[in-house]
Parts: sequence; C-alpha cells; structure tokens
Amino acid sequence: MASGKRFERVRIMDNPPTPGQRYLLDNAERNCAVGEDIRYLWRSDAERLSLPNEDTWLFDSRVIALLHFDADDDLTGVELVTDPVQVARACQVRDAAWHFATPYRAFSAEVPSGM
Repeated sequence: MASGKRFERVRIMDNPPTPGQRYLLDNAERNCAVGEDIRYLWRSDAERLSLPNEDTWLFDSRVIALLHFDADDDLTGVELVTDPVQVARACQVRDAAWHFATPYRAFSAEVPSGM
C-alpha cells in the first residue's frame, strides 16, 4: 500500500462455500484492486495442517483480535490479546497459512459459480 504497510489475509473456505463465504469471495476482487492481498485455503487443508479453528486478526504482529461467535455464527465479542507468547504463536500460524494458501484470482477460478 502507499504508506508501506501490508494488508493481507487468509480466508478459510468450506467446500461448498457458505453464502457468506461466497459474498466475501466476490468482494475480494474490489479489495485486491486497492492493494489488499487475499489468499484462500480450503477448510479441509487447514484441518490437515492442524491450523487452529479460530477467527483472528493480527495487527502489526503485536495484537491479536480473537473473534468470538455463538452457535448461529453471530459475533458475540472480540478479545484483544497482547501476550507476546500468544502473539508469536499467531504469527507462526499466519505464516503457515500464508505459505499454503492460494491467491484470490487462482482460487476464485477453482470455485464454480453455481456452488
């Protein structure tokens, strides 16, 4: 990005994708057009790699925002974590996910539009 900061994420996708995941996949084209790098990993691959089943945001490799959801997948809260050990582990998970994830355009081409 213009300020020298990276804005990137790995999204985990079910197969077939949920309606919400399809919506985010569609929006990825716009986000990527303005400089975000979005990559995708099938949930089965994430499980095979033993990646944690958490929804997190990692900010500047210093703060984790751990998102909490209820049984209906509604966001119920966000926990900010600054413990250096937990943050270092989140950085390792991010790097592993990034290594195996597929860039948006290539992944999007793999997902049939009628799924």
